[in-house]
Amino acid sequence: AKPHKIPPLKPRTSILLLIALSIHNFSPSSPNKPAMTKLLLTSLLLLCATISTAAAPANPRSSAAAAAAAASFIKSSCSATTYPALCVQSLLSYAPTIQRSPKQLAQAALAVSLSRAQSTRSYVRALARFEGLRPREKAAIRDCVGEIGDTVDRLGKSIREMKAMGEKRSGPRFEWHFGNVATWVSAALTDANTCVDGFAGKALNGRMKSGIEARFTNAAQFISNALALVNKYGGGH
Repeated sequence: AKPHKIPPLKPRTSILLLIALSIHNFSPSSPNKPAMTKLLLTSLLLLCATISTAAAPANPRSSAAAAAAAASFIKSSCSATTYPALCVQSLLSYAPTIQRSPKQLAQAALAVSLSRAQSTRSYVRALARFEGLRPREKAAIRDCVGEIGDTVDRLGKSIREMKAMGEKRSGPRFEWHFGNVATWVSAALTDANTCVDGFAGKALNGRMKSGIEARFTNAAQFISNALALVNKYGGGH
């Protein structure tokens, strides 16, 4: 039978064991009292040094450099979008996760777009429950509820598809997943714009029309930026 291998002890465990043995063998009347005392103190100092090293914070300079690099990457990538200022503003808080990853950048942009679309959906659903709406107003709002619902659904599917894509940006598997994401995000953008286009006539007027248009236009801007970053990640596929 093969001899059983004993795994090596971790440094802190070894020091604790040494301290325990020192305490066990320590006796005030022992002729080796000075040596035992010295060994015990040395062990305690080693343990303190080990704990201090393990608990030491990361180098603040390297952390600051990493944060600056991530912010620079986001700003540079957002310059390729239609609304770069909005892109940077919405994604800088995700810098620790994005770092310098084009995939993480695209996923964060999709997540922000989904959140904005969900907020817009809640807004128009609330409007649809208002009393006193005229038939044309009800019809226009009902159409917007359906369109923003499709937008939310497609953005959600796009985020899940991005996660299933893997890290390799080539091959049939990547192209299939990427094609789905690009198609769904593009359709989500079309849905958001369709609602705004539906108000070009006189179906709605006043503050209600302005509020819906503003929210849908803003959601469309987020989605447009996300689509640009998704396409940038796909590299022309």
